[in-house]
Amino acid sequence: MSTAGPVWAEVDLGRIRHNTASMKALVAPAKLMAVVKANGYGHGASEVAIAAVEGGADWLGVARVEEGEVLRRGGVSRPILLLSEPMGKPAARVIELGLTPTIYTTEAAEAFARAGRATGQGYVDVHLKIDTGMHRYGAEPEAAIQLAQKVSEMEGITLIGIWSHLAVGEKRNNAFTSSQLERFMETIDGLEPASLIRHVCNSGGAISSPEGRLDMIRSGICIYGILPSKDLAGVVDLKPAMKLKSRVAFVKKVKSGEGVSYGLRYEAPADTTIVTVPCGYADGLPRAWGEGGVILINGRRYPIAGTITMDHLMADVGNDEIGPGDEVVLLGSQGADEINATEIADAVGTIPYEIVCGISARVPRVYVDSSR
Repeated sequence: MSTAGPVWAEVDLGRIRHNTASMKALVAPAKLMAVVKANGYGHGASEVAIAAVEGGADWLGVARVEEGEVLRRGGVSRPILLLSEPMGKPAARVIELGLTPTIYTTEAAEAFARAGRATGQGYVDVHLKIDTGMHRYGAEPEAAIQLAQKVSEMEGITLIGIWSHLAVGEKRNNAFTSSQLERFMETIDGLEPASLIRHVCNSGGAISSPEGRLDMIRSGICIYGILPSKDLAGVVDLKPAMKLKSRVAFVKKVKSGEGVSYGLRYEAPADTTIVTVPCGYADGLPRAWGEGGVILINGRRYPIAGTITMDHLMADVGNDEIGPGDEVVLLGSQGADEINATEIADAVGTIPYEIVCGISARVPRVYVDSSR
């Protein structure tokens, strides 16, 4: 396979398609929104969006106007929801791109109504977000009812969806999730029109709380083949879509007791072979993964030898016959073994979302399709 550098991220679009279809089947008859913000969680926004649509995604979700623009330039025609009110005054641009904004303030509603009246169609569709307890964005329940009433009286704006976000959706049988769902349903009870698209569940909630699937769910991390929590294993068939790969660049012999890398934190336990791999924390591999982390070569695990540096890491391969050019897998499967994002995240004290989102822009994405 031709690559553009010493390290690359291999993204399997067939797996994106598979994961989307798996989630869609799980939540049917609810619709599915594939969340492709943050460059598709590091996988590539347009490529992932197209594959997700092919897998059955009805909507797409992004965080920023610029992300929606990337999708439109990439040929994506599905409805795209902006998951928060855009900062500044981009209402006209939002409408020009055919994005659906989220609102939760009167000021945003009025701005979009003005922009809607100025368009050829004379209106813009919006979704209203309710804060049911996460306290990030959204109108408080009573304010949401009042805002919905105001929107119904405005010319140039049409309310087509109403939603909220779960704070602990990845936990099974969680009392706070139940309270959020109850608060949401109580708030929207009696709102008109009855045809509003109601959506509350993220990936975790869609799995843990079937009663909250309503008209649509928003799936982010599961589209990429990663569970939001190990507690949710066994419910839906997901396949990790990304592998981070490199090749052995250099091989040297090191004697017993000699130190390796910055700080000499790794001490060779015996005469051994150390390989240098051109992938470091500037590529998105956490520096802390050097403490107990591993890589795969020829389907076998080898310990990372000491501190991961900005552009490189070293690994102890013992007396095995490994040479320059041999493929290295830093994230993903090789042979019968796999290093997944959750394993790395657990080791360094973070979440798998951060591992895949953290693969840097200097790492080229190479697309494959296992389904074709």
